[in-house]
Amino acid sequence: MATTQLSSADFEKTITGNDLVFVDFWATWCGPCRAFGPIYEAASDKPENSDIVFGKIDIDANQDIAQAAGIQAVPTLMVVKKGQIIFKQAGALQAGDLDNLIAQAKEAKVD
Repeated sequence: MATTQLSSADFEKTITGNDLVFVDFWATWCGPCRAFGPIYEAASDKPENSDIVFGKIDIDANQDIAQAAGIQAVPTLMVVKKGQIIFKQAGALQAGDLDNLIAQAKEAKVD
């Protein structure tokens, strides 16, 4: 499906209007963000992940969202399932760790 650039205008609608959303909070000046970007993009392109929305938010261009989400370091990955945050962690993930997180998020039960 590829990643989607999110902004203040569509962030809320995206996380509430989809069952499972991964959001990568990043910045252009962040080295670990640039390293994680291709891993995140590759995961979004996998056919088995076509039911997941993979969003990206540039924290410098969307400071209001970053502040509201409590982002204190980048990259930070947030996972929202059925409108509820089920995971939020700073730091770049390796491909295998991201795949494991995706599998866990798919299995997570949310009321």
